[in-house]
Amino acid sequence: MPLNAVGREIPETIAGRPVKPFQGAFATVPQGRKHGGPLKTCRPRGNKVVPSLEEAIRNSGLSDGMTISFHHTYRNGDLLVLKVVELCERLGIRDLRLFPTALFPCHQGLIPYIERGVVTRIEGSMNGPVGAFVSQGGKLAAPAVLRSHGGRWRAAECGEVGIDVAFIAAPCADPYGNANGLGGSNPCGPISFSVIDSWVADHVIVVTDSLVPYPAIPPEIEQGYVDQVALVDRVGDPAGIVSGTLRVTRSPTQLRIARLAVDAVLAAGLVRAGMGFQAGAGGISLAATDFLAKEMKKRGIKAKFAIGGVTRYLVDMFREGLVEVILDGQAFDPESISSLREDVRHQIITPGFYADYNSLGCATYMLDFAFLGGTEVDLEFNVNVNTHSDGQLLHGIGGHQDVAAGAEVTVITIPTIRGRIPTIRERVTTVTTPGEVVDLIVTERGIAVNPRRQELAEDLKKAGLPLRSLEELRAEAERLVGKGKSPLFGDEVVAVIQWRDGTVIDVVRKVEGWE
Repeated sequence: MPLNAVGREIPETIAGRPVKPFQGAFATVPQGRKHGGPLKTCRPRGNKVVPSLEEAIRNSGLSDGMTISFHHTYRNGDLLVLKVVELCERLGIRDLRLFPTALFPCHQGLIPYIERGVVTRIEGSMNGPVGAFVSQGGKLAAPAVLRSHGGRWRAAECGEVGIDVAFIAAPCADPYGNANGLGGSNPCGPISFSVIDSWVADHVIVVTDSLVPYPAIPPEIEQGYVDQVALVDRVGDPAGIVSGTLRVTRSPTQLRIARLAVDAVLAAGLVRAGMGFQAGAGGISLAATDFLAKEMKKRGIKAKFAIGGVTRYLVDMFREGLVEVILDGQAFDPESISSLREDVRHQIITPGFYADYNSLGCATYMLDFAFLGGTEVDLEFNVNVNTHSDGQLLHGIGGHQDVAAGAEVTVITIPTIRGRIPTIRERVTTVTTPGEVVDLIVTERGIAVNPRRQELAEDLKKAGLPLRSLEELRAEAERLVGKGKSPLFGDEVVAVIQWRDGTVIDVVRKVEGWE
């Protein structure tokens, strides 16, 4: 099998389709034209409202072998995916391809439908039990395909994935199909992940539990792309959007990592008036955001913009005048949703605006720095966010690839040991993000600078920060806890990891055991 640009063996074909191996972060030159949905029209004052989701599915013409899509903005509070699949089985519809933006632990109930052949393909990030099931050989008709947020938008936009029926969970919608995630009794924040689905799908169903008079404002999903508005008792549980700790860590190890990460961007001269940065939602990222805010106050610095997944910590910086504009693709708590309703400078953006490779502008390309995490890193600065060291497919990509590729300086914050397993490996279990777009690895034991960025190394050295090589950090961790077990993989490919341009950066094989 040929090797791609990060040295991974990539099959020439997967599930009968030719594969394009990853050749570099910006090696691909897009070809062809954008894909679009079918031309349609309607008569004045037509009624798109149907009283049930089952009736909407019947009206849509959904049948065996088709592709259905969903967004994940309710995260672990999603109620729509399982409901649709349950109804499809009741209607005798099988062999479906799911094209979600992500799946979460709440979707564990999909496993029996996979086993019964109702769902046979999944193209979307998997967080939790469904990913573990696939890793252990849970049978799909073709390997799962995982893409970044920008990568999914690109795949739909160029027709790589054709959507037959898009199901769009909308906390608030009007009878004509305008919809958003800010109104209603169960708000979830932006639903802009599904904008591309509405543009290109053959049939679009907005699903809501809150029908409001025309027009629903803001119209994230626009009336001209919507075929039906289906009513349900409850579209999703907002409590499920709160994931992770969503509070600043109290761990001394994680606090040290966060402090060193902020010290690093300070030393590099990146904390400056008019800067742009990406905020995260994990414990270390929130601590780094907190340290950054204090440094900005001390120095009288105001950022021009920040990008999220948005939490109340970023909203607090915004309201204190430390950030002029928030570009918001996903809300992680109620405070973020309230801010979106109240301030025009807190703007909803689509994944296309954020990170579409096949476009003439990505917001991520304007970032001065970003703090990202990972499950593992290796000596080539490659980062794994999809599998653990045991080979289990447990996490999605999110915006990791998109942000790392775009930011002037990408900072990976990671402890050297997690669960008595070293996180710095000679070779990561799965390559999600290539080392060529990673600049700093920040651990509690020191900072490793990518050899490509010698100017950064000089800046950090002058500031007296603890510089270490990844080899040193790896050796120190292994002296403390050993190398840890490594998975034994079979030949069967259970998932494909795409780079944001559609090329294959790695594959995930079935886990057969452990060394």
